[in-house]
Amino acid sequence: MALYTDIVIAGGGLNGLSMALALRSAGFEVTLVDPAPQKVRANAKFDGRSYALAIASKRVLTALGVWERIADPQPILGIKVTDGRAGEAPSPLMLAFDHAEIEEGPMGFMVEDRKLRPALLAAARDAGVRQIDQDSVVGEDSAAGILSVRLASGTAIAASLLIGCDGKTSAIAQRNGIRKTGWNYDQTALVCALSHEHPHDGIAHQYFMPSGPLAILPLTDNRASIVWTERHDRAAGFQAMSDADYLNELRPRFGTFLGEIALAGARFTYPLALSIADRFVADRVALVGDAAHVVHPIAGQGLNAGLKDVAALAEVLTDARRRGEDIGRADVLERYQRWRRFDTAALAVATDGFNRLFSNDNGLLRAVRDIGLAATNAVPGLRRSLIREAAGLTGELPRLAKGQPL
Repeated sequence: MALYTDIVIAGGGLNGLSMALALRSAGFEVTLVDPAPQKVRANAKFDGRSYALAIASKRVLTALGVWERIADPQPILGIKVTDGRAGEAPSPLMLAFDHAEIEEGPMGFMVEDRKLRPALLAAARDAGVRQIDQDSVVGEDSAAGILSVRLASGTAIAASLLIGCDGKTSAIAQRNGIRKTGWNYDQTALVCALSHEHPHDGIAHQYFMPSGPLAILPLTDNRASIVWTERHDRAAGFQAMSDADYLNELRPRFGTFLGEIALAGARFTYPLALSIADRFVADRVALVGDAAHVVHPIAGQGLNAGLKDVAALAEVLTDARRRGEDIGRADVLERYQRWRRFDTAALAVATDGFNRLFSNDNGLLRAVRDIGLAATNAVPGLRRSLIREAAGLTGELPRLAKGQPL
């Protein structure tokens, strides 16, 4: 074979880079393959894309030596959840979370893509991750306990395991006969960043509008990341508008509590869907992140779920190697699947249910959910439990998600 490595990772996005770093921290030889050149992946231009990272995700990135490389993460100090309609004030019946209700500090942090991605790339280079750019995995065959991984360039790599971090249309999942359960929503997320006049005080807002949720997420320097959900046809019309007309459509939904607003960066759209792989593993193959599961962004848990996959799989493989086991063996990979598939399926069900409950203008449902939000808000113990859940602090946490080394 032209190359040998312990593990090949297909896909050099956020999950792929985090996976490579976690495995390198445990001493594995890792080769990461991505179709894009590093200079494109590390492009530091501000484009409005940002991520709400839970406490558990911050711990993972801290343990991997990435967090200290990220400039100016914005703490999330509170979250307010309420019903809304364009041109109307939010419902007074709301659910409000405050970071002071838990001991761990801020509930999470907003991190811009342009700051997170270069930090991961730099950490991977410093850790000695072998990166093959402008190439892709096009085939894999297992024989005699060794996996032969073929790249589009003709390069062949011998490995014990292939990890698919190649996104929601994962070619690795398709080649290995891994089917996915799910459906498309008749919704598109319009994503952008805004500058605004008044300080946001670190508060995130989630308005449940009739067509879908509107999230207003705090960034540094009086800016906010916007995830505005609309039906496909309406979203296409809004995206085609001029910046001025786009803002005119957004303002009645956004409100005036932050004063004057203006666009800060490019505008994007993403069609929304739910997808859960029927299996997370195959013969010497494991799926991580969007390759394994895609959920509605209503709770902002997509990247957090991917980083939990990373932490869990890295722990399973590290412990297996310490016991002298073959890391690509089916019973080893099954431990990862048992750990993560139920949790991600439960997350998918929860986000799907909330979206269906709240993305409508049914008067009866609106009254029931408003009362439900207010009732939940009135029970401190329940409110605290929900904060800890959103912060990623519940359930069986991998060592990295506790801030511990592998």
